[in-house]
Amino acid sequence: MSTDRATSFGAEAANYEAGRPEYPFEAVSWMLDPMPHGSRRIADVGAGTGKLTRVLAQAPDAEVVAVDPDAAMLATLRRSVPGVPTFQGTAERMPLPDASLDAAVLGQAWHWVEPSAASLELGRVVRTGGVLGLIWNIRDERADWVRRLTDIMHSSPAEDMVNGAGSDGPRIEAPFTGIEKQQWEWTRPMNRTQLHQMARSRSYLIAASDDERSEITRQMDVLFDELGLDGEEGTIDLPYVTHAFRAVRA
Repeated sequence: MSTDRATSFGAEAANYEAGRPEYPFEAVSWMLDPMPHGSRRIADVGAGTGKLTRVLAQAPDAEVVAVDPDAAMLATLRRSVPGVPTFQGTAERMPLPDASLDAAVLGQAWHWVEPSAASLELGRVVRTGGVLGLIWNIRDERADWVRRLTDIMHSSPAEDMVNGAGSDGPRIEAPFTGIEKQQWEWTRPMNRTQLHQMARSRSYLIAASDDERSEITRQMDVLFDELGLDGEEGTIDLPYVTHAFRAVRA
């Protein structure tokens, strides 16, 4: 992973687990669909607290391992998805043998990697005919209040790569070919506390000064007051678009 911000999430592992959404099962299934049938070994790379890991573990005959550079994130993952083997590593430096995987998948993570090096290294550990899957949950900013929320929190590298103006999406290189994309639209009901936890789990806020974090929190509360989002009981539907990509190892 390419920057200090990429490995800063462990400090907010609890907020990441509480504030970030799960991945739609159908999107994850679509990513894995080209894999050979039968027993399948899958690595969740940049696994974080296990948001994607727990969905992968539901796949029939799946043997899942989790890889992340941050020990604190992996500690949270082991509590939330017990029994999944964990390894410290990155997409550019995988702690796994050659051709040992049927699939490598990254959730909210490819924007932190160096695409050429990551494609080559993941091509080393994924068997011929195996799959590289990339997935992101991105807030749907066609809703005015969601666009205002992003302006307050600042956009992220993920949003700029996947959904930014002029972006061609993630760059995947050899030995992976035949890149395909699908999208799923859905909503997640969230209360004020969860929205703040989501914001605090973002790399921009983790790296910000105390004064800047306080100002962002204040501006978010002003927005939530305008929306009539009261206390812990009130919720609002936060719209998401899940963007999934898949490519096959040549």
